[in-house]
Amino acid sequence: MYLKRLRELREDSDIKQVTIAHLLNITRQQYSLYETGKRAIPVNFIKILANFYNTSCDYILENTDEIKPYKSKSQQ
Repeated sequence: MYLKRLRELREDSDIKQVTIAHLLNITRQQYSLYETGKRAIPVNFIKILANFYNTSCDYILENTDEIKPYKSKSQQ
């Protein structure tokens, strides 16, 4: 499930939950609920986090193990 990836990406970047919460304009407690699976994370937040961590939504959602982001349409 994506919960593990959310936490790993954050911890590997040495970022605190409060920093991610600020990025998403929510409280740290709210973000903690997403990371622990007590609440489903909105799709638009996954997109924001994928851009922030320079990865793909598919990586966060565990549809791929490739951490590199896809090329954008402008790069093709």
